[in-house]
Amino acid sequence: MKNNNKYEFELLQLSYNYDSLEPYIDKITMEIHHDKHLKTYVNNLNNTLKNHPKFQNWTLEQLIYYADFLPDDIKIPVKHNAGGVYNHNFYFSNLTDKQNLNAFPVLKTEIEKTYSSFETFKKLFKNKALSLFGSGYTYFVLKNNKLDIMNLKNQKTPLNYNAYPLMSIDLWEHAYYLKHYNNRSNYIDNWFSVVNYARAEQNYISAVDSIFIRKS
Repeated sequence: MKNNNKYEFELLQLSYNYDSLEPYIDKITMEIHHDKHLKTYVNNLNNTLKNHPKFQNWTLEQLIYYADFLPDDIKIPVKHNAGGVYNHNFYFSNLTDKQNLNAFPVLKTEIEKTYSSFETFKKLFKNKALSLFGSGYTYFVLKNNKLDIMNLKNQKTPLNYNAYPLMSIDLWEHAYYLKHYNNRSNYIDNWFSVVNYARAEQNYISAVDSIFIRKS
């Protein structure tokens, strides 16, 4: 099994084919995004840690969460590249070619309680994503026991804000430019058609369980 949690990190394979998300996300974008961009982050993270065996047993999450305690010469590279690996792995895992809109009953109920309706949530999520200036991600998270939509610049992650990620959209231009050019709005609309709501449901239940365990 491919390893994405400790050094040496490896490129995780997708659970679907490169062309499976068409016409919403095109095959060429998926190939370049996964095989080039994500692979570069994986390679850079491994190269950064290569001569630092003391930190090679740290998990990806630990490298992100405790990056400020790392030596100055690797602090910034680890922040950028560990964040890049984390964000990309999460983004790709939260896409599917077999979307099931009935697969998230628990989370959908909470969304409707928080935002009055699922359609209202989608509008708010899209507006939030459109408001992100430059590169980054829009995440739907559980934070302080509440659902929230947050924009993260560059390779910041929800871990940096003690938030539990439920789903995310990559807003770096390489995620959509070949198909949508500069039309981020259309990309977001298409993304909603390939969101893995079953995975988001699992993420939500796991987050709630983690909070419960921590309080116990």
